[in-house]
Amino acid sequence: MPKRLRLTRRPSIAMSEDGYRKLRSLGEEAGLDDGEFLSFLFENWASVINEEKLTARLRLFNSELEDRKR
Repeated sequence: MPKRLRLTRRPSIAMSEDGYRKLRSLGEEAGLDDGEFLSFLFENWASVINEEKLTARLRLFNSELEDRKR
């Protein structure tokens, strides 16, 4: 029997407009709302990411972060 989805945590997060639009569009494609999609993503993290690409993208994001804040 599948585990029941209960969205009991409501973190206060800040996102860029681009990130929020992507979250909304991915959720819509999957037929999920924002919270359901984020729950799916984090519950299945290891199987939905490519660790090498994630590390490279994080390095790039961090190197551009100061410029993006301006």
